[in-house]
Amino acid sequence: MRQEKLPWQSKLILLLVLPLAATSMTLDCIAWWGEPQAIVLSTLVPSVLLGLLTWKVRAATPAAAVTGAVITASLMLSTTTFPYSPWHTAFAPTLGVGVLAFLSTRVGRRKKERLGTAEARRGRSASQIAANLGVAALIAIGPVQSWLLDMRWPLHAAGSGVSLLVMAIAALGEAAADTVSSEIGQVLGGRPRMITTLRAVEPGQDGAVSIVGTLAGIVAACLIAAVGTWALRGDWSFFALSAAGAVFGLFFDSLLGATFEAWGWINNDAVNFLSTASAAGFALGLVALVK
Repeated sequence: MRQEKLPWQSKLILLLVLPLAATSMTLDCIAWWGEPQAIVLSTLVPSVLLGLLTWKVRAATPAAAVTGAVITASLMLSTTTFPYSPWHTAFAPTLGVGVLAFLSTRVGRRKKERLGTAEARRGRSASQIAANLGVAALIAIGPVQSWLLDMRWPLHAAGSGVSLLVMAIAALGEAAADTVSSEIGQVLGGRPRMITTLRAVEPGQDGAVSIVGTLAGIVAACLIAAVGTWALRGDWSFFALSAAGAVFGLFFDSLLGATFEAWGWINNDAVNFLSTASAAGFALGLVALVK
């Protein structure tokens, strides 16, 4: 397992995401408490249980489990609609990201350990959770959604709260696609090639891609887009836009790995955060074009 470089960047991402997600969650809990209290309870209980489960199966450290629970609750409350159901919030796609990450990291683990690319047995850190899920959580909160709706460009005339959430699903889809692509590619992808030069490199190298890994990542992106579309009651355009954003982010992730990360300018958490942001941004651009 590689030692994370530039740890200050990981801390910065965590300090950006966690306080805002926790504040949004708290304010939403207060706002929803006057409504049927089942909404708050139906949000906090599954979020906490998901955090405990990820810690129990050693998919996350205790701090990461807490971070994941806060982000999940924030996403659920930010995407609550009526008629209310916990499954018709961002809980379903967030759970999907976790399940795909858990399964893919355990495929061919012995081979990954020999390569030195296996995930630590104690699970992901809090900064890794924030880097992968943080953009989706920040995009979904009320003030950001309101700001996007007030932007003075083509989106201003036809945007809607539901269509803008396509950005959050695109970010979640990219997070799943990146993990699945990397984990499956290391085991089944054979000798990968650098995305910038197509030169054959060792598995696990920053910016390396394989056909099998890329296809697996695209499938993961489409799965999360499909789950997110169903959960948020979207239509076919919602699915297509979120899937396209996620796939764009997948390739952008590899490009960042082959350049800025390989040059030592940014670390893996920063790559993941920027890649999910690129997925959301690409989806937003597509929304502006098609609306």
